[in-house]
Amino acid sequence: MTEAVIRKKPGMASVKDMPILQDGPPPGGFAPVRYARRIPNNGPSAMAIFLAAFGAFSYGMYQVGQGNKIRR
Repeated sequence: MTEAVIRKKPGMASVKDMPILQDGPPPGGFAPVRYARRIPNNGPSAMAIFLAAFGAFSYGMYQVGQGNKIRR
């Protein structure tokens, strides 16, 4: 559609002669935007993960020590 049809002015008209038509927010404003992260609280806690990793590391180091004793 042309500006002449939209602004109800017949034929070609100068931009300066056309009424100003500016977009704006709807009455009452826009709905609020949800931007907060919603992360579920399932799964193991940070402490449980840390203890499991520490236990696996400790067991691995124990096995390395046992292998070193045999190799000596």
